[in-house]
Amino acid sequence: MNMVDRRFRQADGEGVETVLNGGRLVCDPSGVVFAPEHGLLIVSDLHLEKGAAFARRGMMLPPYDTQATLALLETAVARHRPVHVVALGDSFHDRHGAALMPEASRERLGAVMAGRRWTWISGNHDPEPPTGLGGETAEEIVVGPWTLRHEPSPFARAGEIAGHLHPVARVSGRGRSVRGACFASDGSRMVMPSFGVTTGGLNVLDRAFQGLFAPDRAKAYVIGVARIYPIPFHALSV
Repeated sequence: MNMVDRRFRQADGEGVETVLNGGRLVCDPSGVVFAPEHGLLIVSDLHLEKGAAFARRGMMLPPYDTQATLALLETAVARHRPVHVVALGDSFHDRHGAALMPEASRERLGAVMAGRRWTWISGNHDPEPPTGLGGETAEEIVVGPWTLRHEPSPFARAGEIAGHLHPVARVSGRGRSVRGACFASDGSRMVMPSFGVTTGGLNVLDRAFQGLFAPDRAKAYVIGVARIYPIPFHALSV
């Protein structure tokens, strides 16, 4: 099974509810978070037009990434029917991605955005507002008990939801090891998995995550094929 097929199989799985800073969230196996009381869907690190960005630098990647990522996003939006979508930065792989996006992809994204509030959070890959796509742009936004931004801050107050680090977790046992994208949280803050179908990941036990979570409460909500598995950090492998 290739990575894209696996992502779509995972998207049909069961989500898991959690509480973050007193507010209820649903971690969806597609890789989004949904807040039912707010009609809010949060997605991070779409990295649209990554293949095109690499091609401009003379490096070839499979050209399907934008269409596959948009199809997965359509699935998540259709499942939850949000009134507000917040994209937590790095929505495009570089600052030219939105302007150079093919018209067919632009129309497909526009259809997903239509009829709902849409907020683009600035990322390190896409610091400027996306050209000609509509929606609003912000460095961060507060919704209910949560502060939504691209990069997690070691000094953030409770309720931060961020992306940027592309968390993955490794679980070992009985002579085998399984690695998967995950939501990382300790109930006070969360780092979301990357949503783009050709993005990589960083182990939650890497030093980049140190200091972000309370060690005794930190869990990786690992996305499996059929469901999400909440696993304490202390039970994970490097």
